[in-house]
Amino acid sequence: MDLTVLYRGPLASCDYDCPYCPFAKRRDSRDQLRADRAALERFTGWAAERQGEDRLSVLFTPWGEGLVRSWYRRALAELSRLPHIRRVAVQTNLSCRTDWLDAADPRKLALWCTYHPGQTPYDRFLGTCRDLTARGIRFSVGIVGLEGHLESARRLRADLPDQVYLWVNAAEGQSYTDEEAARWTALDPLFPYSRQPHRSAGLPCRTGESVVSVDGDGTVRRCHFVRSALGNLYDGSYRAALRPRACPLAVCDCHIGYVHLESLPLYDVFAGGVLERIPAGYPDSVPGGGSAPGGTGGGDAVPKPPTASLPRAGGRPGAGRGGQSGSRSGRFGAT
Repeated sequence: MDLTVLYRGPLASCDYDCPYCPFAKRRDSRDQLRADRAALERFTGWAAERQGEDRLSVLFTPWGEGLVRSWYRRALAELSRLPHIRRVAVQTNLSCRTDWLDAADPRKLALWCTYHPGQTPYDRFLGTCRDLTARGIRFSVGIVGLEGHLESARRLRADLPDQVYLWVNAAEGQSYTDEEAARWTALDPLFPYSRQPHRSAGLPCRTGESVVSVDGDGTVRRCHFVRSALGNLYDGSYRAALRPRACPLAVCDCHIGYVHLESLPLYDVFAGGVLERIPAGYPDSVPGGGSAPGGTGGGDAVPKPPTASLPRAGGRPGAGRGGQSGSRSGRFGAT
């Protein structure tokens, strides 16, 4: 079985205090942190035991910031070295150190990074991005599409290497005029996918078949936004429930949800980079001349078109939407 797992444990603390995020500067107690660590280690153990049975792609989507916790860094590194793991990725604000990556396989590990202006010095964030590039780590960088972030986004696009994709998330609760949307689309040609929610009711979706969401207790759901359970990961009861199914919700406005809708072409757009939100055609070379294995999650990676076929803005590639706090595809619920 080829299965993509979106894991979200009980961790809810974050080291940032973004005004658009309800988890800003939230603190977990020691007991809560111990529970999160135990849950993650149980999940990592389950994933390791799938060798010989399943091929897995794993995306960690914590409510808070995971990489400031040693157990998330260790889980990513360990999973990246397992032969049956196709890709392991995490959503992060990139505030952590990077030396832990020495223990990871850069052919399989990827980072989905968000820059939050005002929360970290720009030069520090950019320096960390350059360090990831030097290490051969595959990563994307994004920003929430608030008007006050526009100049930061333009600066970031100008300073990031061409091979790093910059995405823009529509801000939660915000509508965009055509003129406003055009400014963001100039940076991210795929911003139109984020601009408005996607009608999903009754439409086929890969979630619940080749993609599932798992919480810290092992409860399996089709995605983060449909609450009905399919079973439990650890007793295997979820497996009998995996099948093609239509979305029961009226709309889907989160990238980590709508990217799996079969009515949208995003498995082609992000072929080989669905988990880390990197469009097809972006470089995937790593140190030693290797290349990252496909990571579409469910089925083999779609062959990549030439880079020249990608939409370009200002001489640089772009594309994107969703999956971090403050956007319509945020880390908190069905936002």
